[in-house]
Amino acid sequence: MKKILLSLAFASLCFFTTQAQKKKKEPVASVVAELVKAMETGDRTTLEKLASDHLSYGHSGGHVENKAEFVEAIASGTSDFLTIDISKQSIDVTGKNAIVRHQLDAKTMDKGKPGEAHLNVLYVFRKENGEWKMLARQAAKILK
Repeated sequence: MKKILLSLAFASLCFFTTQAQKKKKEPVASVVAELVKAMETGDRTTLEKLASDHLSYGHSGGHVENKAEFVEAIASGTSDFLTIDISKQSIDVTGKNAIVRHQLDAKTMDKGKPGEAHLNVLYVFRKENGEWKMLARQAAKILK
């Protein structure tokens, strides 16, 4: 009987831990989805809202931008994402920090030239004044 009670207690603990972790991840996943939409539409206001003032935004080619450069490149259309599809997303929330990884597949139109991007992306989000902000982003080309 003791074993059954211990097993039930352990199963309950696992269930509630999983539910709590899921609850922590949902707001971050929502911010990532909002960021993707803002990058597709070039929504300057949303990009500025979601990016930390301390943003370090790394491209797969090695170029690094700060917040102002990132927002301007997307909002002006210099870096133009026509579509962005994300997959294989994982989110790990630890206190006021969240690490997000996903695969990004996009159709682009940079400076009038059509293209595609296939990247593994790492984001670091930090909760600032109660809101999740993108603090860092680094992309790497997917090796085949």
